[in-house]
Amino acid sequence: MNVLITDGDNRAALAITRSLGKKGHRIVVGEKTSPSLASVSRYCSEGWIYPDPMNHPNDFLDDLLRTVSKKGIDVLLPVTEITTALVTENAGKLCGSCRLPFPDGNAFRIASNKLEILRLAERLGVPVPLTRILQDKDVDGGAMAGISFPVVVKPYRSRVRTENGWRAMGVSYARDPEELSVILRKKGTWEFPVLLQERIHGPGIGVFTCYQNGKMVALFGHRRLREKPPSGGVSVLRESVPVSPQTRAYTTKLLDHLKWHGVAMVEFKMDDRDGVPKLMEINGRFWGSLQLAIDAEVDFPEILIRIVNGETVDPIFSYKEGVKTRWFWGDVDSLMMLLLKNRESLHLPKGHPGRMQAIFDFFRFSGKNLHYEIESWDDLRPSLHELSQRFRSGSPGHRR
Repeated sequence: MNVLITDGDNRAALAITRSLGKKGHRIVVGEKTSPSLASVSRYCSEGWIYPDPMNHPNDFLDDLLRTVSKKGIDVLLPVTEITTALVTENAGKLCGSCRLPFPDGNAFRIASNKLEILRLAERLGVPVPLTRILQDKDVDGGAMAGISFPVVVKPYRSRVRTENGWRAMGVSYARDPEELSVILRKKGTWEFPVLLQERIHGPGIGVFTCYQNGKMVALFGHRRLREKPPSGGVSVLRESVPVSPQTRAYTTKLLDHLKWHGVAMVEFKMDDRDGVPKLMEINGRFWGSLQLAIDAEVDFPEILIRIVNGETVDPIFSYKEGVKTRWFWGDVDSLMMLLLKNRESLHLPKGHPGRMQAIFDFFRFSGKNLHYEIESWDDLRPSLHELSQRFRSGSPGHRR
């Protein structure tokens, strides 16, 4: 089977390439530059350079349509939010040429909109952080009712499409009203509405799942052990854990309602105050820590291919627990932040490990059930590529 994977510099793209390439599928990896992290893998048959989907979405779609037809692609697997949004929105143009194991464009749009998901969760009885919505830059007392500082300033979407292409938006923290005012003044009108949320202290919990026409067929859970930035962000060390009955029930409520199809990650934060998981967001696409699920024997890319082939997939709800997967260079970045910045600027919660403990933890290079995300003895070129990119750019490597 010919499989086309987009976003080759994404770590999830490498995980998909290795998973499906090992099973004999012909893998074509696309990215806006070449070579990419996944395209240098021994399991990639061919690389493809496409127009930047963030700045030139229409050119990207035109080139994608041509490539799917020219290379005889059977299955198309977009990886990031932008490419998945563009593909699902234009599924009608693509489905005649290849198969897309993803939800329809409306379901994906809702899942990608944090404000819509927040409102849906509240209707379904899924706990969420205390949240206020700002429609513009002016903050009045009513907008902040019930919320105490520090407050999380969260965009309603991670990526927004404007007249000048897609723009990325990030999460920030305000320690007091003055800092909040400064943050809001810097935002463009296209960034609103903005969500102001109470900060939840507790471990991050990711529930990974796969659906086949509205029915859950695979489930996997992990917890974040270390992140970049250290206060919360991309996981650089994570561990497979059981999915609690609570988070499973909340995940099922949300995705069943959306009549989901394909993969999704539902992210929660366990609230230290009451022990209740609070919904953070839904990623209706492949996630950065996909390799951990594969290491723990829940091979989501293979499950998707089986769904594409029309097979009835027996539910996969058990897996190896205690498996850890480490993104080494992301872990380096996280440690450097802890060493070079003060706790206040990093917005570290109380109880977060100090510098000496962080150094000690970092140098645990081996252990039972510890895997590395990029480094692999049977596929060395991606790790060498990542290393060369870091030295070439003089900045942290692949962030996704």
